[in-house]
Amino acid sequence: MGKIIICVMLFLSLQLENVANAKIVKTNKPYSYEMLENDLSKINKKYQEKVKIKSIGITHFGRDIWAIKLGKGKKNIVLIGSHHGREWLTSLMLMKMLESYAASYEEKGLFGFKSNHILNEVSLWFVPMLNPDGVAIQQNDLKSFPSKHLELLVKMNEGSDNFKRWKANGMGIDLNRQYPAGWDRLNQDPASPSYKFYKGEKPLESKEVLSLTKFIKEINPSIAVAYHTAGREIFWNYKNGKHLKRDKLVAKQISKITGYKLTKPEKDAVGGGFTDWFITTYHRPAMTIEICYLVGETNPPLSIFKKEWKRNRYVGLKLAEEAKKIPD
Repeated sequence: MGKIIICVMLFLSLQLENVANAKIVKTNKPYSYEMLENDLSKINKKYQEKVKIKSIGITHFGRDIWAIKLGKGKKNIVLIGSHHGREWLTSLMLMKMLESYAASYEEKGLFGFKSNHILNEVSLWFVPMLNPDGVAIQQNDLKSFPSKHLELLVKMNEGSDNFKRWKANGMGIDLNRQYPAGWDRLNQDPASPSYKFYKGEKPLESKEVLSLTKFIKEINPSIAVAYHTAGREIFWNYKNGKHLKRDKLVAKQISKITGYKLTKPEKDAVGGGFTDWFITTYHRPAMTIEICYLVGETNPPLSIFKKEWKRNRYVGLKLAEEAKKIPD
């Protein structure tokens, strides 16, 4: 019996070795756009047979919005990070997920205790940093912005040159209030560009959201997820009576592995967010996953990453398994 246990433990340690070798993405400092591009270059070089990297658009200030495909499946799911500037921890989460899965997929082994063979049937698309301009502002990396625009940024930030609370894109538009579903019902306050909540003059006004919606139409995902911070909860429903049971079952699976609570459907939900738009447009499951405890108007601390990663490390593979069950 003892020999069997030792053999099993040895087998598992060998299967986990490829995950331990996923060393490109560093988690010890704030995750910037420059770090993301550098990591993508290394991941592309190391796993070029397994990943496909493409730009799906350009921000208002010239940064590429990168999307990365992992897997061979014809079905797709998509995971999106950093709709908001101060939520770059979600970009780090998705890049860690991408590298870890790619390492185990390359070795044709397990990821932890979970098989990655599902990636032969369902591909994962990662959009780790939808709002790189906003991330740069929040991290006080302002060198790429024209001096006249810097004055506008301070004005949008209520006169402060401390941008730690910045959520919007580089034009002062809140990207998660830019989607057509329910946009008309959104509050008009603030009425002008701001560090948060400004919905814009019309939906799909921002280059980032327009690029993403075109990309979603192109890959036609079976499930879509937008990662946010904070609150440790999952929003999964928007005026979706027809598929309520199916979508709740999928959300329950993610709640179970993350430990995040499911929110109750709101009858009077206003909308304007990515999940709202995807559910009403494609009639398939979508979730907003909020990582980390509530931290107020700033980014979550890096110290929480290890715990949140442990909660979320199987999310992509689990979603792929669930996507396989959803008819085209």
